[in-house]
Amino acid sequence: MASKTVPCYKGGASRNRGTDTMDDELLPGIAADTGLAHLRGLADRARDYARGARADNTRRAYAADWRHYEAWCARRGLAPLPPEPQTIGLYLADLASEIPAGAKRGRAAATVDRRLAGLGWTFRQRGFSLDRADRHIREVLAGIRRAHGRPPEHKEALLGADVAAMAALLGHDLRDLRDRAILLVGFAGGLRRSEIVGLDHGADETPEAAGWIEILEAGLLLHVRGKTGWREVEVGRGSADATCPVAALETWLRLGRIAHGPVFRRVSRDGKRVLADRLSDKHVVRLVQRLALAAGVRGDLPEGRRRRLFAGHSLRAGLATSAEAEERTVQRHLGHATAEMTRRYQRRRDRFRINLTRAAGL
Repeated sequence: MASKTVPCYKGGASRNRGTDTMDDELLPGIAADTGLAHLRGLADRARDYARGARADNTRRAYAADWRHYEAWCARRGLAPLPPEPQTIGLYLADLASEIPAGAKRGRAAATVDRRLAGLGWTFRQRGFSLDRADRHIREVLAGIRRAHGRPPEHKEALLGADVAAMAALLGHDLRDLRDRAILLVGFAGGLRRSEIVGLDHGADETPEAAGWIEILEAGLLLHVRGKTGWREVEVGRGSADATCPVAALETWLRLGRIAHGPVFRRVSRDGKRVLADRLSDKHVVRLVQRLALAAGVRGDLPEGRRRRLFAGHSLRAGLATSAEAEERTVQRHLGHATAEMTRRYQRRRDRFRINLTRAAGL
């Protein structure tokens, strides 16, 4: 009876390789010596789908986590595979106690937890399981949380008045028209920075798009692929053209002559031409930080702290914090997986709205 040939899948990754190379080795692929070259196209398609299962930023973070762990094992003469709970426990303890270059203290417990999640994903891709309940991992993690746990640092929410003041600082050249649209659409849509720069003019125009836009008479309809799947986001027209997200976007698209592909793109050095390249989401971070500082938002704080307080998430947090709307409406708009996530923002909004101290007669 003839033996059946089965697909052979690649596995393993060598040190010092880029993120894409490592991903290719972890994802399905037909080995050259299997005699199944006719399935290579299908394997490539499966690889593309598998790669799209996680955001690029997540894949890059997981790849960096693995490189760090491999290097740590090499320096200590330990094998990174198969995963040994004792080795993982030692690594976590070192992560928590080490003070990274330029930092004033060791890593937070949440950072150590995230590193462990990245390692767990890579182990699974390589056919190994990591038992987080093993005492060598569980007890070390519990100790790290107790010793290094600290309240999460939330980015400062930018309210409507803040965003209006920031938008007023921008001029009318191509770069500023684009940045005004980013600022106003990002805030009114409650979008993540990756969702902002991932927008295309229309559906199915580029493979890496995170959504597309529809401009209607009543406002802007965004079709967005976020962490919880696809959602529709309605952005109504504003009360004044200077702060209207729809008007800002229409102006940018018209003067930037954008009718297909990425909505938010790079502008040439001389500021006279819109290029084809999609903006990086890091641009949103730098834009928000620069304008928040220039507009004097939270001017009561030192500049260094103000710079750390603001990021792309400040736009999303600002809408969630300031929106006087039903909880379910805000949750659906932002694409929160749970109502509890939405309540976190609304609790910040409602702080001290009711003073129980005075209500009790003090």
